[in-house]
Amino acid sequence: MGAGTSTGESAAGFAKLALVYSQSDRARKAARELTDRYDFVGVEDADAVIALGGDGTMLDALHDMLEADRIIPVFGLNLGTVGFLMNRYHGAGGLVERVNAAKPMAVRPLKMEAITQDGRTERSCAINEVSLLRETRQTAKIEIMVNGKGRIRELAGDGVLLATPVGSTAYNLSANGPILPLDSRMLALTPISPFRPRRWPGAILPETSKVTFRVREPAKRPVAVVADQKEVRDIAEVRVEIAAEMEMTLLFDPGHALDERIVAEQFVT
Repeated sequence: MGAGTSTGESAAGFAKLALVYSQSDRARKAARELTDRYDFVGVEDADAVIALGGDGTMLDALHDMLEADRIIPVFGLNLGTVGFLMNRYHGAGGLVERVNAAKPMAVRPLKMEAITQDGRTERSCAINEVSLLRETRQTAKIEIMVNGKGRIRELAGDGVLLATPVGSTAYNLSANGPILPLDSRMLALTPISPFRPRRWPGAILPETSKVTFRVREPAKRPVAVVADQKEVRDIAEVRVEIAAEMEMTLLFDPGHALDERIVAEQFVT
């Protein structure tokens, strides 16, 4: 992503705005339009961030803030493909007014701790989901525990994922998982192409749940874990829970908020 600075207007509620954008031609063109009109500051000095691009750009911006340990609201403008987490881009005009009239929506990421077969521990966060996926043609076999209690002794299939409400309309939905309202404070535990148990559809868990995955027969059936875009291969165990202390804020135009989109998505035919 890039960042832009120029001269122009300043926001009343959000006095300092930062701009980040993808490197697509559309996003870079829009960034030039915005920097010709508005005065942007660096993310480290901003009250809110404008993200130009698709959902990937939004996820990158959120992850960058988590890594920097400085979390501020983000207003996304869609110049990508899906843009489920973004607002529509109508040109450079009226951006300040839109940001200050936007509806804030709180989202909480997942925090993941993965232990590899050679004993390394890798930690990461996920805005959408944490997915366990088989690495080879061999079916993965995974034990699932919730709050320390065994729930699935052996899930055989392509893998399993744990999704937040924000991520419930992403990979989780394509794996036939449930759509979760944003304010539900629930998590979707969804199998990926399960072979056994044959009729297990997954589960909806309170967001206070702590979920542990253990890989069975790892030498024969290696499994990788992916937290949004970060992958760790050859895992032995993965522990996942909500990072309530890392709550983030997305800003949406009135009438196009994420909670409404999640409801509307359930009626798409």
